Amino acid sequence: MRLKGKTAVVTGASSGMGRDIAYYFAKEGANVVAVARRAERLKELVDQTKDFEGKVVAFSADITDSAKVNEMIDEAVNRFGKLDILVNNAGIMDDMSAVGDVKDEMYDKVFDVNVKSVVYSMRKAVKYFEEVGGGNIINIASIGGLYGGVAGAVYTASKHAVVGLTKNTAFMYALKNIRCNAICPGAIATEIASSEFMKNINMEGAKRTGIGLALNPRTGQGSEIAQVAVFLASDESSFVNGQCIAVDGGWRAY
Repeated sequence: MRLKGKTAVVTGASSGMGRDIAYYFAKEGANVVAVARRAERLKELVDQTKDFEGKVVAFSADITDSAKVNEMIDEAVNRFGKLDILVNNAGIMDDMSAVGDVKDEMYDKVFDVNVKSVVYSMRKAVKYFEEVGGGNIINIASIGGLYGGVAGAVYTASKHAVVGLTKNTAFMYALKNIRCNAICPGAIATEIASSEFMKNINMEGAKRTGIGLALNPRTGQGSEIAQVAVFLASDESSFVNGQCIAVDGGWRAY
């Protein structure tokens, strides 16, 4: 039990990587507040993990609402007596547009979900972590936060922002025993491709970004991201801080 006795909050836990992270955290003994908008999907996760060492509780919330984000952190402390780990996983894709074709609505929505929600939850969590003497933040960024040709301009900018937040937070709070790392997945089998802006993609942008797809050795699974998250959440990674770890099967090693 690598996470026994720990308490975690995981956002975007109703599907994909977030669901797998919450699942494996509970399997490794952590109590988990699983956060998402879709309450029925969270219930499925709770039922699926009911016999695990760790307990999963559902918390339905819109993470772009700062008040709800504060409540989700409070829920962990109130329900389990503490918070050890925050995983910011929730995110949405853009429509693959280059900057000249960016629409205001898409820019606002992607940054609200991918960046603002991360700032809101980190802001609340670090205040608590300062009070109790330490904590651990894991942000799910993307290789789109490390390279420029993976997605559209807005998604790329948002994930570069998450990488920057990760490094800045790690440095600023290192002396307070607060760690912050990011996982930067490559192509992973999730539902992100079905997000609202991907239903009407910019074909010119998709054609341009698609050049690199030929180099991708395979599509990864959410469980492969979850196992890295377990390591970063555990005491085994106690000296790992401020790192943005690409987990992409070697796609961007070329």
